[in-house]
Amino acid sequence: MQKIMFLCTGNSCRSQMAEGFAQELGKGILEPYSAGLKPAGINEKAERVMKEVGIDISHQTSKAIDNKLLKQMDIVITLCDDAAESCPWTPPEIKHIHWSLKDPAKATGTEEEVINEFRRVRDEIAKRVLSFIEEVQNG
Repeated sequence: MQKIMFLCTGNSCRSQMAEGFAQELGKGILEPYSAGLKPAGINEKAERVMKEVGIDISHQTSKAIDNKLLKQMDIVITLCDDAAESCPWTPPEIKHIHWSLKDPAKATGTEEEVINEFRRVRDEIAKRVLSFIEEVQNG
């Protein structure tokens, strides 16, 4: 089983959604974690759009990066440019992947436009997590 940590700035949206998908879709394959540079609590809209696809992330918590835990990972995936640039140094044996995803929490517009941005990012994360799981399974 691959230990994987998803990192973003606030550990409130993108990394939480990625952890939720990895837990649900990667059972028996991935042992997922998430953390943030500046934990900000889980965004209610992230919870809402994940429930729309049958994944409940309300039990997850927004956490700061634990360097001891980080060093136990097989793979670290940063989900935003800020996290990629500010991520603590990880040993070279830990694979580092970067997915540059817009922060849906910064979306502006009507309520519907904002929630649609959360859905767009959610769907992009789902595709990337599924693709990643296939890579892990195929060696």
